Amino acid sequence: MTRRFLLVGLTGGIATGKSTVSAMLRRLGCMIIDADVLAREVVAPGEPALTEIVREFGPAVLQPDGTLDRKALGAIVFGDADRRRRLEAITHPAIRARFAARLAALEAEGFDGIVVFDAAVIVESGGHRMLDRLIVVVTDEATELGRLVARDGIDVAEARRKIASQMPLTEKAKLADHVIDNSGDRAATEAQVRRVHAALRADLAARGRG
Repeated sequence: MTRRFLLVGLTGGIATGKSTVSAMLRRLGCMIIDADVLAREVVAPGEPALTEIVREFGPAVLQPDGTLDRKALGAIVFGDADRRRRLEAITHPAIRARFAARLAALEAEGFDGIVVFDAAVIVESGGHRMLDRLIVVVTDEATELGRLVARDGIDVAEARRKIASQMPLTEKAKLADHVIDNSGDRAATEAQVRRVHAALRADLAARGRG
């Protein structure tokens, strides 16, 4: 059975403003599923993924209160591709399962609106293939660099390294059904978001008639 809602991916690059666009879509009535929230949920105390992480990386990755010490874990996997892949092998299946459960719950409720999956690496992981539509948020290089320096308090060289480590925005944009350019002011971005939202509503309505 075809689901009644439209499943839309939302992605971009570091400091391009994906979270800003996500908040705008939420205010327009979209249901937002945030991959970062799912990632935090699956490593909460009592979750099987956290038990596996401790078994793999040792008790030093836990805070005194039993929660995951993200900084300590990050220090272990940073720059070590094998250990990072091991971490992803633990967390990614758990995140996918939780995402699938959220979708199943929405289907069971008969939700018939727009569901937006806000995820930074949805293209890199191949997850975009399961979506009905894909939105990519972009900025020009100078704007992205400036925002990243200001946001993270890092120097330009470090910001350039972070941007270079990601999949190029131009490659993501080629796969998009909708590209939102967040290089300008908030009003310009909001106008684009409203146009994209209207197009998604039209797609949903057309599918309902089909």
